Amino acid sequence: MNVVKATRQFEDWLGRRTDLVKRDLRLKHRRMKEEIFPFFRATYYRWAQLWPKVCHDLAKSAHVLAVGDLHVENFGTWRDIEGRLIWGVNDFDEASQLAYANDLVRLAVSAHLAVEAGHLPVKEKDICGAVLDGYAEGMRAKGRPFVLGEQHKWLRQIAESELRDPVTFWAKMDALPTVKDRLPISAVDALEHLMPDRGLSYRLVRRIAGLGSLGHARFVAIAEWRGGQIAREAKALVPSACHWVQGSKHPAEILYQAIISRAVRCPDPFVHLHGRWIVRRLAPHCSRIELATLHAPGAELRLLHAMGWETANVHLGTKSARKAILRHLGRQKGKWLHRAADEMLNSIRSDWQSWRKEGYA
Repeated sequence: MNVVKATRQFEDWLGRRTDLVKRDLRLKHRRMKEEIFPFFRATYYRWAQLWPKVCHDLAKSAHVLAVGDLHVENFGTWRDIEGRLIWGVNDFDEASQLAYANDLVRLAVSAHLAVEAGHLPVKEKDICGAVLDGYAEGMRAKGRPFVLGEQHKWLRQIAESELRDPVTFWAKMDALPTVKDRLPISAVDALEHLMPDRGLSYRLVRRIAGLGSLGHARFVAIAEWRGGQIAREAKALVPSACHWVQGSKHPAEILYQAIISRAVRCPDPFVHLHGRWIVRRLAPHCSRIELATLHAPGAELRLLHAMGWETANVHLGTKSARKAILRHLGRQKGKWLHRAADEMLNSIRSDWQSWRKEGYA
């Protein structure tokens, strides 16, 4: 099955589980043709299909509750219950039971593609070592969250870039188009559940973000509250694309809440799975860090090391897997992560070329 047929079948599967926004889906298809990094971001379903075949030995390694769709743009910041700024994995839409190596290989592949796109000025030969060292150190240390206060000053400087300035952020939010159609009652209920006061007036807008979930319904409620603006977002969720690959006939569970609850992290108190909607607060420093804002002069390898460590933080939520992972890491020889990343990169490049020739207009 080639990538075009896989995309058609996956979107048919997806459309039976949620109401797809067709114009957003067409935008996704166009972006998939433009550059390979957006193609990679938009096609986790294809990765889930290819991964156990291309990296069949690694796919048998110790299983954890994994991110699945991990990549260098899947990190961001939020405020914990104490108001502290926290950095870590920002999106768990594709959370599933997978081999721990899946997340490491996908993260390494994304870093290679970011280097090619000119967003990450590091030597490709250094990528896998930085990711793997961070992961192994985090796993041995039993993890530790990234609290950007008195520690990790270098990471705080990356997270607090000019493009995440409050004035810029709210100007972009105010420019979003107002929703004129009636929202599903479940979405309204999810948004209002996370508001600070009952009966608060708000404007509903549409927001286009990300690529993997582009096509899912996504609504934002913007309100004035006690002297300033606030925003809450609801995004429609479905089970991981891994369930499409497996062809399971049984109802699949959405594991978003489970993975963030178990991981070694300072959770965002404003992230909730409400039925089939993931709801969160949006704010200047409560959002994903995009490659366009990822300015880390002199600290790029340190950032990849931190991403590896944070991946360990997530995997440590599966407590029973830690010893097996460390044993497996200890048995690997040479540049095993680099070889696996190369194999998946070759598959992705081949798929992208096919999509550019035969993909949807």
